[in-house]
Amino acid sequence: MVSHAEWKLARDRKVAESLSEGEDGAESAERVRRRQELDLAWDLGQAVYDRRTELGIAQTELARRARMTQPQVSKLELGGTMPTVPLLARLARAMDSTFSMELDGDTMRVAFTAHAGSGASEPDGGAPDAGADGGAVGAGTDGGAVAEAAGARAAHG
Repeated sequence: MVSHAEWKLARDRKVAESLSEGEDGAESAERVRRRQELDLAWDLGQAVYDRRTELGIAQTELARRARMTQPQVSKLELGGTMPTVPLLARLARAMDSTFSMELDGDTMRVAFTAHAGSGASEPDGGAPDAGADGGAVGAGTDGGAVAEAAGARAAHG
């Protein structure tokens, strides 16, 4: 089985190749927008993966807690989907975390920060979010660790 990091590297290479096709030198505004969107989806997925593994729970357990399916969690963690706000809220509750997003010029930060004293214990249930869909998105690491999107993307190919 391919590791999360290996899959991401292969995906980044494929995306870079498709984005570099076409115009010589200058990127179109649409390509820049699409690259930023892909970076954010990846960062959100990485944050979910990091927090889930920090909690020591499987994708199936996170899916159960967040009222998703395991394939939806997998796709989210691999950066294959952009989550909705209601889904981000469900994921934060499911991982006993606070979700934050900061925008500063070309830099975007997303984080799922563990609540004080949180562990792998199951969070409170609750009524489904109004208008929540089955889409997927991210969370992060304990202590406010942050995944940065756009701007400095040295590790992204």
